[in-house]
Amino acid sequence: MAKFIGRQEELGILKRLLNKKSASLIIIKGRRRIGKSRLLEEFSQFFHKSYMFSGLPPAEEANTSAQSQRDEFAIQLNHQIPSETFDKNDWSNLFWHLANHTNTGKVLVVLDEISWMGSKDPDFLGKLKNAWDLSFKKNDQLILAICGSASAWIEKNILSSTGFFGRESLNLTLDELPLNDCAEFWNAENDRVSTHEKLKILAVTGGIPRYLEQIIPNLSAEENIYQLCFDKRGILFDEFEKMFSDLFYKKNNIYKKIVSCLSDGFSDQKAICKKIGLNQDGDLSEYLDDLIKSGFISRDFTWNIKNNLASRLSHYRLKDNYSRFYLKYILPNHARIQSDNMINVSLHNLPGWASIMGLQIENLVLTNRHLIKKSLQIDLNDVVCDNPFFQRTTNRQAGCQIDYLIQTKFNTLYICEIKYSKNEIGTSVIEEMQEKIKRLSIPKNFSYRTVLIHVNGVNEPLEDSQFFSYIINFSDFLKK
Repeated sequence: MAKFIGRQEELGILKRLLNKKSASLIIIKGRRRIGKSRLLEEFSQFFHKSYMFSGLPPAEEANTSAQSQRDEFAIQLNHQIPSETFDKNDWSNLFWHLANHTNTGKVLVVLDEISWMGSKDPDFLGKLKNAWDLSFKKNDQLILAICGSASAWIEKNILSSTGFFGRESLNLTLDELPLNDCAEFWNAENDRVSTHEKLKILAVTGGIPRYLEQIIPNLSAEENIYQLCFDKRGILFDEFEKMFSDLFYKKNNIYKKIVSCLSDGFSDQKAICKKIGLNQDGDLSEYLDDLIKSGFISRDFTWNIKNNLASRLSHYRLKDNYSRFYLKYILPNHARIQSDNMINVSLHNLPGWASIMGLQIENLVLTNRHLIKKSLQIDLNDVVCDNPFFQRTTNRQAGCQIDYLIQTKFNTLYICEIKYSKNEIGTSVIEEMQEKIKRLSIPKNFSYRTVLIHVNGVNEPLEDSQFFSYIINFSDFLKK
């Protein structure tokens, strides 16, 4: 197995379950390649026995029938528990056979990609529930882990199901790895590679462990990105298409359209409807919710600063860096890459690279916002709201967009500007920030602090101006 990096908090949460005096049913969700299976593999070392099962991905209709899923489960079961012949035509028999071999001792059972395993059989979840109630939970040292990338399916069919109500001991969602953990993927080269070069790769991969495992540390960022994305054999060349096909099946095209229309920046639901030609009805809300739960997009709500109340106004943002990079640079060059004509790629020569890099860095900042608050020495218990912030233009106020705003219970606002530039940032950013502050409706008795979050440094005149209360070098978070 690859070296286990990060996830110490999540592993600690799982290890606490070992002290329970009863069996545990746990749910682990998260974007594909986020490391759900790898976390459970690491957790398995604390058990006397562990059994891992995974559903078949949805390929051709004939290959993903309910029976084919049972057949595959039976094959995996037989490999792990070689035994007499058993009935593989019914989930009850398969679960009973497994439970018969897991009824004593510290045992971990993992059902991975649960939606693939059970979505074609209407009786699957009912029989799994019965197997838990009648067999599995009788071993008070057993943990049954249900996990999958189709988080919306898990929410609807398990977490919101009356059949499983009150049975789960833990509901854990894995997010991207924080920045300082990501640096460990450069191994011995970590101290020799500049933080800016690492950020170029992270702008493409985000904190997705499976992608970061593919880094060849002694190659440059450009060489790594070329091999991953612009070589038809690279794992990121067709990853986007495979993910959406596996997760969303026959409806994957509508989900891809939604993500595509967010690739240039945030948008509200009405604008998304207009761009993709859909009526603003319940279906789109469901699609957007599926994409949020699957880890691809984020819904950022604004709020009323004066009374701290959340607004109904929100923007949708493509939070997944790889998806944006694929849509902006791999997909338009798909044919050239397929025919081996995409060579000598220079990131800085890609069209619109600076603006896209800005969006990618902004995503990394928002994903690692806990590090920003820590750097500002803000106690998490003091935070009232924090998010990208916007206010609509009305007769009484001008429109305004803040990259990231933190409001504390002490009536203090931290107004954060996130800037990416391949050169040092100069004093022109002051004028931009002044205009935003002028437009922002700051209530009486509120204080505000200005914060600049940058990557490649600031020049001396900007530092000497003392305009910004805090200047944070985001690259520093890549250091342990």
